[in-house]
Amino acid sequence: MANASGQLLAISDLHIGYAENRALVERMTPGSDDDWLLVAGDVAETVDDVRWALKTLASRFRKVLWAPGNHELWTHPRDTVTLRGVARYEHLVEMCRDLGVVTPEDPYPLWEGPGGPVAVAPLFLLYDYSFLPAGCTTKEQGLAYANGTGIVCNDEHLLHPDPHPSREAWCRDRVARTERRLAELPEDLPTVLVNHYPLDRHPMDVLWHPEFAMWCGTRLTADWHRRFRVAAMVYGHLHIPRTTWHEGVRFEEVSVGYPREWRTRQAPPGALRRILPADAREEGAER
Repeated sequence: MANASGQLLAISDLHIGYAENRALVERMTPGSDDDWLLVAGDVAETVDDVRWALKTLASRFRKVLWAPGNHELWTHPRDTVTLRGVARYEHLVEMCRDLGVVTPEDPYPLWEGPGGPVAVAPLFLLYDYSFLPAGCTTKEQGLAYANGTGIVCNDEHLLHPDPHPSREAWCRDRVARTERRLAELPEDLPTVLVNHYPLDRHPMDVLWHPEFAMWCGTRLTADWHRRFRVAAMVYGHLHIPRTTWHEGVRFEEVSVGYPREWRTRQAPPGALRRILPADAREEGAER
């Protein structure tokens, strides 16, 4: 049955290890009983914190969908769960299933509310260091440049790819698996794709430290917004909440970010972004 009054809402980068951000989650509520919530990663660094946040949200929203960020995949010294790589991801997937939260390993649900029908697909793709700094042609050159500027993602120390030989190998595996699944969707069915990282590099154009783009996605997905009939691409990670349009497709960065970041913004922190129904005034805008 269609959710006649529902909204498809989104948020990411909750980082509830900060007390202020945990308080934001405690106050998050849907606008109606039919609202779905898309959570695009970086909920927290420990499994217990991820469980608390997703359990809290799943008790309030009709459906919650989760795509992992890099922080959930860290094997952090504060976490009692010491699993690494694929084993850690699979542990989080099973935890989500116990909570009734949809993961990238589950069938893609069909949103039939306002703006639908669309297939809503949470993705887990990682990155492969292909978003290199200007003048660099290899990962090694890019990492050397980043080390020179001091802008190096903590993933290099905390995100392990086991049993894959590298994070980029894990990324290639995830991209291939996901591409096959998306290609199996009906050719006339639009999609909303939810990933921690944007599918295209253009959102990185505003980064203060362009070298950080290496940890922000892969060129392998650069045409997915066209190939898979994307109505909206939802992502986080950059902590730069905004709407952009690329080749006629809406990209929504929906992160909360750290308290030191959101305190400087005029918009209230923790506000959920409406993905569907789309705002008719913004449809087709390019900015």
